[in-house]
Amino acid sequence: MQPISRCFGQIVTVTVLALAGMAAAQALELRSADIHPKDYPTVKAVEYMGDVLKKKSDGRITVKVFSGSALGSEDDSIEQVKLGALAMARVSSAAMHNICETTRVPSLPFLFRSVEHQHKVLDSDIGKQILKSCEDAGFVGLAWYDSGARSMYTKNKPVKSVADVKGMKIRVQQSDLSVAMVEAIGANATPMPMGEVYTALKTGLVDAAENNFPSYDSGHHFEVAKYFSLTEHTMTPEILVFSKRQWDKLPEADQKLIREAAQESVPYMRKLWAERELKSRAVVEKGGAQVIEPDKASFQAVMKPVYDRFVTTPEMKDLVARIQAVK
Repeated sequence: MQPISRCFGQIVTVTVLALAGMAAAQALELRSADIHPKDYPTVKAVEYMGDVLKKKSDGRITVKVFSGSALGSEDDSIEQVKLGALAMARVSSAAMHNICETTRVPSLPFLFRSVEHQHKVLDSDIGKQILKSCEDAGFVGLAWYDSGARSMYTKNKPVKSVADVKGMKIRVQQSDLSVAMVEAIGANATPMPMGEVYTALKTGLVDAAENNFPSYDSGHHFEVAKYFSLTEHTMTPEILVFSKRQWDKLPEADQKLIREAAQESVPYMRKLWAERELKSRAVVEKGGAQVIEPDKASFQAVMKPVYDRFVTTPEMKDLVARIQAVK
């Protein structure tokens, strides 16, 4: 017969090991993907979210961000999130257009009057409604991030009005809405992933592209397309989506922590974005880019067919009306 003290010691040891095993089982690493480089505002924002989450969970929940297209294109990331192979992805909401149709609304051309107007809308019940609508497609929308205003940049000549883009081959995001917008201005849309744009511009596969200053800078597109025309045709926001397959397996308390951390990362991201826009504009201008103020009204005048084609449901029409009414 074993001494009582020895038996007690064995029980304590087994209990400690069991508790340690339970703690390890509850540890959670959320893997997140982004096509942008490590120093990009969206990447830093998700890393910041991870810091907040780690603190809120006493180190139990962490986030690992795979930046620079390490896990593939935005479409690849979206597919992995849907399957549950990835917890999260930061993607342009344009990449969600054919998956969750209400995400088309914030991407409509000339919808937002200013950055301030956009922030008011996305921070309101309107923004929450659009995020919520993606759940049926397998995604939990956590947050909206900034992506600035998208403008046109060209290789061979400056764009001063809509007449200047007639017949141009313009790279667009892989989205039907982006294609339709370019077709409405009389140009030829060429959808392709972000990672292929530099080579396409350099070789002449496309004559132009459209994006914001930070992407124009970080992708080195200003080296091969020197004319940046401030069309500011869309303010397509970024979206942080979570896998519903993984989400539904999480305790409600963890879901709450993740939502809170995501929302806390938004003002941090906006601050980084504003700083990055100013810095990137300075970089590209120093690198020889010419920034042009075009006739925006000439572009706005041809956008009605885009709205007619894509604002098709009562919900989307209501969202557009409510957005336009926000002061």
